[in-house]
Amino acid sequence: MTRAAPVPSVHPVDEVPPTGRMVAFGLQHVLSMYAGIIAVPLVLASAINLPPDQVVRIVNASFFMCGVATLIQTLGFPGFGAKLPIVQGTTFAALASMILIGRDYGLPGIYGAVIVAGLFTVLLAPYFSRLLRFFPPVVAGTVITLIGISLMPVAIRWAGGGNPAAETFGAPANLGLAALTMLFVLLVTRFARGFWSRVAVLLGLVFGTVVAAIFGQASFGTVGTAALVGFTPPFFFGFPTFALIPILSMILVMLVVMVETTADLLAIGEIVEKPVSADDVTAGLRADGLSTALGGIFNVFPFTAFAQNVGLVRFTGIKSRFVVAAAGVILMLLGFFPKLGALVASIPLPVLGGAGLVLFGTVAAAGIQTLARVNMADTRNLTIVAVSIALGVIPSTVPTLYEKLPDWAGLFLESGITAGAIAAILLNILFHIVGSDRAQLSSTADTAAHAPEVGDLH
Repeated sequence: MTRAAPVPSVHPVDEVPPTGRMVAFGLQHVLSMYAGIIAVPLVLASAINLPPDQVVRIVNASFFMCGVATLIQTLGFPGFGAKLPIVQGTTFAALASMILIGRDYGLPGIYGAVIVAGLFTVLLAPYFSRLLRFFPPVVAGTVITLIGISLMPVAIRWAGGGNPAAETFGAPANLGLAALTMLFVLLVTRFARGFWSRVAVLLGLVFGTVVAAIFGQASFGTVGTAALVGFTPPFFFGFPTFALIPILSMILVMLVVMVETTADLLAIGEIVEKPVSADDVTAGLRADGLSTALGGIFNVFPFTAFAQNVGLVRFTGIKSRFVVAAAGVILMLLGFFPKLGALVASIPLPVLGGAGLVLFGTVAAAGIQTLARVNMADTRNLTIVAVSIALGVIPSTVPTLYEKLPDWAGLFLESGITAGAIAAILLNILFHIVGSDRAQLSSTADTAAHAPEVGDLH
């Protein structure tokens, strides 16, 4: 009697769930991150006085291109895409630079700089990924923790109503709606089983929106006025213009984005328990660059991995990249059907805030889990974590601290994730690489001991 050949196991990242579940899980990703997609074009439009019809065009284009970028990152093709469950969205890191460019050069100037900076990222990716050896567990864990901590104020503002300057910010109705949504998500997670527990966030968003509608806190008026079908064609705002200063400014932005994307790749690799190699980082950064260059053609802005969706992967335990690819397809459809986009955008911010507090907290918890495997009895490691987190929380706790610094300095310091990541990298070099042979040997031994658990970081 011969034994049947063993069926090769498939990593959870590469599993393909049934279609119905894949769509539901993908929709959950979309609803968790839509606010981040529309926020960048809305803030930019306000700053450079774009008319409402142009804003609608950019928002529709943003949904479509976020879907394209997500498919490039999750499904990939040779040399491009990390093939991990990562949702791509427009980055806030570019916002300040784009406002300055837009005021002097208009939208064509922004898109010209975005195209060149995206191509620059594609070319630089193989060289940048060699820096992965500077992300040992003490650095990776610190950065992952900071990602979660930096996102929490966003959820808190959502819970209060979105705009701290508004009279209704922090109103009992907003806080009650956020608390009710969070409680619903927790109860479904605790008592539901199987599929239903996995879509706890989706159910919480639907439940919170229904409750808000009953009490008059949700408005669906934009759904009725939005067009049924629409698409923003390439170069809708004119052919891009290419000026040196805007291009250099946007390249600097993309260097910051590459640091953040590398941190997100390490975070998702840790969560899905799949080693992240230098080649994976190269492919992921190339996907960022290609999507950004295409974004300049299709009237949108630079892309990066969305950290809030990293939290969703952690919270639900759904590791399949094909689920996130389904989210990409949904995003593309939202770009073709403005009514769908308007419906998604009708979810009240307090509802998002209630769910966001759970999601973003799980990202910080993942970082703490990684740091738990680091030797904290070593004062050097303790110092790296302490100083990096201290610098990383400044932008969210005292956002005006760096206002008087030059714009180029603010680009690095006003993002807590970027500031903390750079600090952790530099401190790790100072304490574990520069100096005595003993420090180098200790660092190498410590990193080697942990490397199998957190991915190929060398």
